[in-house]
Amino acid sequence: MAIRPILTVPDPVLKQVSKPVEGPVTDELRRLMDDMLETMYDAPGIGLAAVQIGVPLRIIVMDLAKKGEPPAPRYFVNPEILWASEEKKGWEEGCLSVPEIYDEIERPARIRVRYMDYDGTTIEEEAEGLYAVCLQHEMDHLEGTLFIDYLSRLKRDSAIRKVKKATRDAAL
Repeated sequence: MAIRPILTVPDPVLKQVSKPVEGPVTDELRRLMDDMLETMYDAPGIGLAAVQIGVPLRIIVMDLAKKGEPPAPRYFVNPEILWASEEKKGWEEGCLSVPEIYDEIERPARIRVRYMDYDGTTIEEEAEGLYAVCLQHEMDHLEGTLFIDYLSRLKRDSAIRKVKKATRDAAL
């Protein structure tokens, strides 16, 4: 396993639409998911899309275990939302690709998803709460959408400026 660099705004790769994984889940894809998970834990974060490490494939990793709980990694290959509730819920979101920026985003409160797991098994399930929010946030990455894209132009531009400045300052 390896920790990979996480791309940050305004890197144009983050705006790419990720391609579906063709065929079965291979050992090579599992190595990628292992690297993604290690990168996410190191950051630290609770979710990461492959495009955030420069690999525009429809793959997500996630772990919503709280501090003190054993790790509970989840893997999503070619995830798709089959249904979303009309009921919306606001959550404060942040993103490893937009470090130190947080804002409330309103999303469907419940969703039904289908995906392949680490072993290539197709799973269909409902998600709600933080699980639903995190899945929708990471799936947005697969479409080239960041959570700041839901904000006003003023807030979005301000967030990008702050990240660029922090990146410049860190490089000094």
